[in-house]
Amino acid sequence: MFGILLTAGAALAEEISASVGKWEAIRGKEGVFSLGFLNYFWVTLFLFTFAFLIPKDFFAPGFPSGFVFNMASLPTFLPRVGLEILQALAGVYALVMADRSTIGFLHIITIPLLLVVDVALSYSVGMPQIAGMSFIIASLVLIFINHGIKRNGAWLVVFCAVNAVATISLFKYDVTHFNSVEAEQGIVSLVLVIFFFIMALAKTNQNPLKLLIHPVFFTQSFLMGAGSSVMGFAYYYGAASVIASAKRALNILFAVLSGNIYFHEKKFWVKIVSFLLIVIGLVLLAR
Repeated sequence: MFGILLTAGAALAEEISASVGKWEAIRGKEGVFSLGFLNYFWVTLFLFTFAFLIPKDFFAPGFPSGFVFNMASLPTFLPRVGLEILQALAGVYALVMADRSTIGFLHIITIPLLLVVDVALSYSVGMPQIAGMSFIIASLVLIFINHGIKRNGAWLVVFCAVNAVATISLFKYDVTHFNSVEAEQGIVSLVLVIFFFIMALAKTNQNPLKLLIHPVFFTQSFLMGAGSSVMGFAYYYGAASVIASAKRALNILFAVLSGNIYFHEKKFWVKIVSFLLIVIGLVLLAR
């Protein structure tokens, strides 16, 4: 239960940050690379603070904590860094181009694909899981035939959903066998901060550090950092499939609400029905 509560708080913080970032990017107040920088700036600071200042075993006794990085993780860690750069780059473009609800619904593709990976690795899959996948597929069919998903940026969202199968699997493997969350996520986030900072200066001639002095951008960055940091620890308190399922469901709910309230997206009730079908499907998948 505690893992679900952490997930809910993280998803809400991330949605508020994403909605603010999308709004400011549409208004031309921040470039897409500055948006990426702000998304990862605070999470990097939080994770390194956790690594060096918070007592070991404070968050999850029995799991690696502090700054623990095992060089034996490099064969899985380095590919993850490359995939995370692609994920972050596609993600910021999708954030600006796609509807909030489109991102929420299409991200759900990750969950059935994770189940396919489990099957490929010889894990048993029962009737509840098959039924769960059927509900998720039905929800996506419903939203598509009612034109509830726009094409703008949709291919970027699909890429992120598929790529997340690899990044989540590599993350879970590394923090289970080698590294602490703080070290694993901290190094990845630092790489992304440096990447987006260089790209912002080189491509848009905008220094994203200067944006942090403005309350709106500071809040946007801080909420994303807090949400992302909390999300990393949520995986300690529950099975990866349960936490990932809860996050996807909550992402959809918050995205549909913000899309309707702030961005005036249409087909609200169709999206709510689709959301309920997805919740049923995720509950079955997590059994």
